[in-house]
Amino acid sequence: MNGKLIGVGVGPGDSELLTIRALKVLRSVPVICAPRSSSERDSIALSIVKDVLSERDDDYRVIDPVFPMTDDRDELERHWDEAARLVSGELASGRDVAFITLGDPSIYSTFSYLQRRIEDMGFETEMVPGVTSFTACAASAGTAIVEGDEILVVVPRVDERFRSIIENVDACVIMKTSRHGRRAREVVESDPRDRYVVSVENCSMDDEVVERGFPSKGRYLATTIVRFRGSI
Repeated sequence: MNGKLIGVGVGPGDSELLTIRALKVLRSVPVICAPRSSSERDSIALSIVKDVLSERDDDYRVIDPVFPMTDDRDELERHWDEAARLVSGELASGRDVAFITLGDPSIYSTFSYLQRRIEDMGFETEMVPGVTSFTACAASAGTAIVEGDEILVVVPRVDERFRSIIENVDACVIMKTSRHGRRAREVVESDPRDRYVVSVENCSMDDEVVERGFPSKGRYLATTIVRFRGSI
């Protein structure tokens, strides 16, 4: 029988935020797929689960394909295809593969690109949800994101789409704020409503920083939560 590809959300950084289901998979699956952003960098997702894996007393394999941070679609396609080749080889040999991903595999995760390819090859896939970065950020900041019938928008990139919809939402989550913090600030501050803004960098990690307003240090893993119409 073929193996199954399992996308496992490992949360924002703290291994204590792993779900029970994620722990069960990580403690039993024979192959861990831990994507990296470059060949020179270690996998952040793998660092989150290293203590769990160190407790295993059986043999398991780790494969670590590179998914580069680039807008070059052709290059990305090549790396996704190579990852699918590596994973499908394991699945065809009857081994399940756990693809570990930050946060949740359904929210801006590289897992979806691999999932489609693996399913097109005829293999079975599964998803194990994880704690999303922005809900963990809200917990660190001690705040709700939305209440009642308020409308929330999650923003991965600040462009004209964001400017055109912001007046129609009650709250927004701006992902990886360091990439577009100045423009995000301009758009948010152009809205006449009262607002509450809080940013969290390296959420749930040892060097986590929570600060009012937009992030001042510009770290890569920075998320900003904005709520309009009153204070929190």
